[in-house]
Amino acid sequence: MFIVSCMGKTTFRCGECGWTSLRWVGRCGQCQAWGSVNEVATSAGKYFSATTAAVPITEIDPDTSPSIKTGIDELDRVLGSGITPGGVYLLAGEPGIGKSTLLLEIAYLWAAAERKTLYISAEESAAQVRRRATRIGAVTPQLFLASETSLDAVLAHVEEQSPSLLVLDSVQTVVVPSGDGVPGGVSQVKEITQQLSLAARRRDMAVLLVGHVTKDGIVAGPRTLEHLVDVVLSFEGDSHNDLRVIRAIKNRFGSAGEVGCFTMTETGIAQVKDPSGLFVSNSAEPSCGSCLTVSMEGRRGILTEIQALVVGSAAMNPKRIANGVESGRLAMLLAVLSRRARLKVLNKEVYVSTVGGAKTSDPAADLAIALALASAATDVAFPTPLVGLGEVGLSGEIRPVPQLQRRLSEAARFGTKQALVPVGTNAKVTGMEVIEVATLSNALTILGLSSKPKLTVVAASA
Repeated sequence: MFIVSCMGKTTFRCGECGWTSLRWVGRCGQCQAWGSVNEVATSAGKYFSATTAAVPITEIDPDTSPSIKTGIDELDRVLGSGITPGGVYLLAGEPGIGKSTLLLEIAYLWAAAERKTLYISAEESAAQVRRRATRIGAVTPQLFLASETSLDAVLAHVEEQSPSLLVLDSVQTVVVPSGDGVPGGVSQVKEITQQLSLAARRRDMAVLLVGHVTKDGIVAGPRTLEHLVDVVLSFEGDSHNDLRVIRAIKNRFGSAGEVGCFTMTETGIAQVKDPSGLFVSNSAEPSCGSCLTVSMEGRRGILTEIQALVVGSAAMNPKRIANGVESGRLAMLLAVLSRRARLKVLNKEVYVSTVGGAKTSDPAADLAIALALASAATDVAFPTPLVGLGEVGLSGEIRPVPQLQRRLSEAARFGTKQALVPVGTNAKVTGMEVIEVATLSNALTILGLSSKPKLTVVAASA
């Protein structure tokens, strides 16, 4: 064992974000808070010792802590392959979205497999959790409930029960009696997460934490909370819609960006294994201002319908309303349509929305949004359902997008017969006419939405 000695130094730490400095400053250099930097003295002659020996990486077994499936396929898709013992997971979402219901179902399935599970509720009483468990059918003797708001009490329950899974709802409402700050503050949340992470590693116990979000949709509390945990999951949805989406923002055990789809029911949360049909209208007649696209969420392609409405306006600043798509991207596409395709849309009110409450930030949806806008502006409907896949540049060019073949296959699975894609892709799908276009003006000319001279077109492939 190697022992290293270091001389003591006086450091200064911010009580809001944990930023440290070797000298005192009146304003934190990280969070910019005034008067939050205080002296923290370290003892001289402090000794450090290694707790474990370093070994060659070739001698480490990568399957020491294999993941365990939760029994919810959509959640396992997002996590990678399940929950890893010793891992710390953070599930964040708006109030009332269904976080507690989802975690209670996970806890039940985990306990039903003869694995002891401890559910700590810091926001509700044990009786309230029990009533919810009865409603969704999540009652089993291996699931232990407790209502605590003190970290010391939570750790005492862990020592007593030795669970393989700990669920804490929520991390912002638990307090450290001997710690600094207020409940939900930086120092409190950081201390709680660190203590639970140590307990998880030491006991090979998985920990699921519930986190609140701000009005902007980001995880509330210190940013260090997201750095301390292994996985950050965002639970998204609309109170006016039953659809719920879990998105992996950070994942040390798998790929980030994967999504799982669920619906809220009277008996809990049900998974949706094929969500594409949820984001497409059921209208049999072609309508103006509608175009399909396929967004990639991780490895899954989701067919989404973009709808647009363009109406005249006498206002100096016409409205630009975007639901499900980025407002900045909408403004850019309107400028490109006006300048490159000579469509008069800048002096009109524009409304763009996705069907079913879908949200897409995929650049591959650019072409579909532009085609929907052009269709609405010219009042010309596409004769057959059309899917547009391509990123639109400022000069009007259509750029390639990744995983085009998978996107087209997903669109063809729902009966789409025609697709516009970037030039040079050479994509072919059985039963679908794939038309390659070089520019946005080229695409509009092919579809009869522009009066400009027709440009060079690559022949369609079927």
